[in-house]
Amino acid sequence: MKILIAPDSFKESLEALDVCHAIQSGFSQVFPDADYKLLPMADGGEGTSAVLFYVLGGRWKEVRVYDPLMRPINAKYLLLENETAVIEIAQACGLHLLTTEERNPLITSSYGVGELIADALDEGVKRIIIGLGGSATNDAGLGMLMALGMTFHDSADNTLAQGGGALANLQRLDATNFHTSVLETVFEVACDVTNPLCGELGASTIFGPQKGASPQQINDLDKTLNHFASICAQHGYQDHQDIAGAGAAGGLGYALMSFCQAELTSGFDTVAKVTNLSQHIADADLVITGEGKLDVQSAMGKVAGGISQIAKLSQTPVIAICGSVDGLEPAQTSQFDVIMPSIQKLESIDNIFKNAYHNIEITAANIAAAIKLGQCIK
Repeated sequence: MKILIAPDSFKESLEALDVCHAIQSGFSQVFPDADYKLLPMADGGEGTSAVLFYVLGGRWKEVRVYDPLMRPINAKYLLLENETAVIEIAQACGLHLLTTEERNPLITSSYGVGELIADALDEGVKRIIIGLGGSATNDAGLGMLMALGMTFHDSADNTLAQGGGALANLQRLDATNFHTSVLETVFEVACDVTNPLCGELGASTIFGPQKGASPQQINDLDKTLNHFASICAQHGYQDHQDIAGAGAAGGLGYALMSFCQAELTSGFDTVAKVTNLSQHIADADLVITGEGKLDVQSAMGKVAGGISQIAKLSQTPVIAICGSVDGLEPAQTSQFDVIMPSIQKLESIDNIFKNAYHNIEITAANIAAAIKLGQCIK
């Protein structure tokens, strides 16, 4: 029996590869001779580079860059053999790099993301896969573009400061020194949100609160991002502010589309394509996937839902092991042959996270035992 184990990470408890090992450990107690293929998955957010490194190899490059508050830190990205770089923006401008008190999207900058991109371009890559997710910024890529050589000026021709708040003063931009390799490089942006740049569903309104913005700051930032898009349009750049995903990562999606001619795609679809997921599923007799919480969003570009859709095309049975199940409609549960929560007993959330590996292992063993029992029943 060929078993493909392809879960997402269980947030705050286990990385995707650890989930793979837990499932394999449980299943092998019942089916020790099965042919197991481990394929940890991601949806373009944090952990995507580690997944691709496990599957495809490559080498890590560590770079000294600036964090969201322009403090020097070490960040890394992945270089693949086919002249491809994989960059997670959270490495340089992630919310996890700040304390709660430090969160302020009026001043936080995506400058470090531009530094990572510039370093990859200097390495000679021809393709850059960028994972959007987990950003602390709301600057529409202002900092990133500055790091790539573009300058932004106010009415007195002074250079703008960092942060989304500074965009209110923008009157002119200058691309004279923009990195020459940008337009010669293919940018693929893995994005799992569909928000536009501005408005009620825009970057500032939807994601600003978690980045520390007050209601008044949210309103101000929404106006500054709209102003930025207007100035870009005046300078001849195509207006992408209403395109789905433009508001991702505080407007980095907009900047990458407008200035780097990037294509925004589903994060899961990007990872699935790079890892040749469809072929692995077609070759398997059984697919086991999972994520920390299986809910209505799982079918909207997340790993488990995406895998179930591919598995149905090849008529490969698919099992989902998750921490918990919440609010799934019958149509969504029917995407899977089996859905099994793994939490074994009521306890504190800290203990649930701590015992995640053990819980998944036990759940996998019980599912395997049920399969074996089914094989015996005439």
